[in-house]
Amino acid sequence: MADAVFPHAPKPDGATGVLVLADGHVIWCRGFGAVGEAVGELCFNTSMTGYQEVMTDPSYAGQIVTFTFPHIGNVGINDEDLESKVDGAVGCVVREDVTSASNFRASGELGEWLAYKGKIGLAGVDTRALTRRIRLGGAPNAVIAHDPEGRFDIPALIQRARDWPGLMGMDLAKIVSREIQEGWEGSTWTLGEGYGSSPRDERPHAVAIDYGAKDNIFRNLVKAGARVTVVPAEASAEAILELKPDGVFLSNGPGDPAATGAYAVPVIKALMERDLPIFGICLGHQLLALAAGARTLKMHQGHRGANHPVKRLDDSVVEITSMNHGFAVDNSDLPEDVVETHVSLFDGSNCGIALRGKRAFGVQYHPEASPGPQDSFYLFEKFVGMMKEGNAA
Repeated sequence: MADAVFPHAPKPDGATGVLVLADGHVIWCRGFGAVGEAVGELCFNTSMTGYQEVMTDPSYAGQIVTFTFPHIGNVGINDEDLESKVDGAVGCVVREDVTSASNFRASGELGEWLAYKGKIGLAGVDTRALTRRIRLGGAPNAVIAHDPEGRFDIPALIQRARDWPGLMGMDLAKIVSREIQEGWEGSTWTLGEGYGSSPRDERPHAVAIDYGAKDNIFRNLVKAGARVTVVPAEASAEAILELKPDGVFLSNGPGDPAATGAYAVPVIKALMERDLPIFGICLGHQLLALAAGARTLKMHQGHRGANHPVKRLDDSVVEITSMNHGFAVDNSDLPEDVVETHVSLFDGSNCGIALRGKRAFGVQYHPEASPGPQDSFYLFEKFVGMMKEGNAA
């Protein structure tokens, strides 16, 4: 079946899936995974590996992921590479049909796993053309739909895409956050051994606020030498301080940071007054910036992939990073006490800050990225080092 990428094109024979954009653009394709329909923001990810980690990253809540790499699903699915137990992306769009898994670690097929998770997949789409459309026009609202019988109410799907409010002003952190406090167990993964255990020795205590965290963040904190307790997104400053933290970690997560900041920023400000070491990643980085008086903005297309170059401004070292964000800290007018530490070499957008007079810093990218790159693990060591120095003092 040839790809149909023009608005209102007639449905080709054999089409069991459709992607409908809010502007009326209709893309016929082949559905797999779950049957049904879902609405979200359509974005693209340029990673060549790690599709399972992408689909289970809570930061993708409310989004449909277009994979620019054409072969997705060919290494199957396994139980070890999940980033979270909560929902991530609502669905995915790929170029080629998903073939049978060919990997010694595979325990299942992508299509079957998507069906089990209630996520829709679409194959047979010209993802290069779709990516170009997003780059030129920005990330649109869209509906993804799969029906084995090929029955679709296109006008209704277009209207649903148009009626969806979009991510601006949407707080999704409280939806994907864990609901109860828990002590984190487990360290990073190694081939043949699986995940390591959390040592029981005396370690600096990091309290991590879960705004939609990837599990690999907590594993890397343990690897760097911390003991980790995870608390829900709406935990109060008093509840966090009762845990006697040596430092506080602000996690990644989905949605508009300004919306999440309504309850997160007062907590972060209270923690900043205690001069605790604070480390934020992605949404956590943006919330730290908001607490320091900076602003955030919605990006045209966002940054999503495992190949983004970031310049470290203090020594001009370039890190290759993993990113997933549609909002950014506005670096055109940063407050005097906010120092920009990292910038994207793609567009100059902010990728890191530090606060003058505070032991607080954040980065926009994901130093915990699995399967990689791993250029930025030093940030976890920096945070744990701050906690150790505080204890020694």
